[in-house]
Amino acid sequence: MALSPFFREKTSTMATNKPVKESTTKEFVEIASIRGSVLILKNGSLRSIVRVSSMNFELKSNDEQIAIIRGFQNFLNSIDFPLQITVSSRKLDINPYLKSLDELMEKQSNELLRIQLAEYSRFVRGLTELGDIMAKTFYIAVPFYVVEDTKGRTGPLDTFKSIFSPSTFVKTISEEDLENYRLQINQRIDIIVEGLSGMGLETKTLAEDELINLFYQFYNPGHTFSS
Repeated sequence: MALSPFFREKTSTMATNKPVKESTTKEFVEIASIRGSVLILKNGSLRSIVRVSSMNFELKSNDEQIAIIRGFQNFLNSIDFPLQITVSSRKLDINPYLKSLDELMEKQSNELLRIQLAEYSRFVRGLTELGDIMAKTFYIAVPFYVVEDTKGRTGPLDTFKSIFSPSTFVKTISEEDLENYRLQINQRIDIIVEGLSGMGLETKTLAEDELINLFYQFYNPGHTFSS
């Protein structure tokens, strides 16, 4: 709906008289701290991140595709806790690869191999001109709530809201308690690893430095964290 000039002028005047609070990126990040392989969120819940390899499903035979689908169905049926599957898709910088091909071609003494490398390099360059080449990475976020009900209807620390807030819990969690929570998260990760390995997928639980770099890249695309 279009606003009248008068209304736009009034709202503009009111906006200039009202102090504006500047928001920082930190306010939108739900992570309070990273301790080892565990993310501690501001709401008091915990997460671990598992990176999962990919497969070319289309190249599988019909029987293999059916087996993979059934395996994934069995995997979903084997878990009794929530999880989140995330796909990170980023434009792949192919220039370093093309540069390595050029260097290899210059060092190649066999003329036939040199011609084949040149044709392959031309083919790859042609693909990049047709469209962006994307790199996809798959992650599974494994949650753990310090207080969970069996039906999963309540969030973390709902039972103790009258005693302390999640922010207080984040600041006071001890290493002993964290290790106990980590063991319980690892039990969930073991179930995930077992289910996905049956489909031929490789998994890796991200360590602290990998988690820092992962989320740094999420909030700073095109950059890599360096300590």
